[in-house]
Amino acid sequence: MSGFDAVPPRSEWPEPSAETPAGAALTEVVLTTFQLNARLMEAAQHLAAEAEITASWWQVLGGVLDEPRTLAEIGRRMGMSRQGVRRVADVLVERGLAEYRANPAHRRAQLLACTESGYWAIRRISVAQHPWAERLGSQVGTTELHEAVRTMRHLIDVLEADA
Repeated sequence: MSGFDAVPPRSEWPEPSAETPAGAALTEVVLTTFQLNARLMEAAQHLAAEAEITASWWQVLGGVLDEPRTLAEIGRRMGMSRQGVRRVADVLVERGLAEYRANPAHRRAQLLACTESGYWAIRRISVAQHPWAERLGSQVGTTELHEAVRTMRHLIDVLEADA
């Protein structure tokens, strides 16, 4: 039985506390982030198609471009669940874009590493992504983008401290 099976009459619903300006602003950030994420994922899907891969494959490969990592490390780094990373990693390995390696620090948690084919796929994406990023970034402006990153990182820190 879920919490939706027995919905009380509206007259019995609890009243939310009054919304503050800070709470309203955060709600606006959340809703805008949902919209931005959708647009960025559409763009990522289009850019990833340059290498005949998906945005999620690109995301996982992006987590191991500089060094092999465990699936949990990739998930934390790229904002994905370990299970989601596992599903994508298995496909990447099957397609020859990545490989599992033994982890000297942990016998059971293998490392995922990019193969030469994986690096080639990322290079093909970069050829399209760099001009795209320059075009959009110049329209928004470097200063404004850096401020947005600072704000997002601060919000991440606050959310993690609150968890």
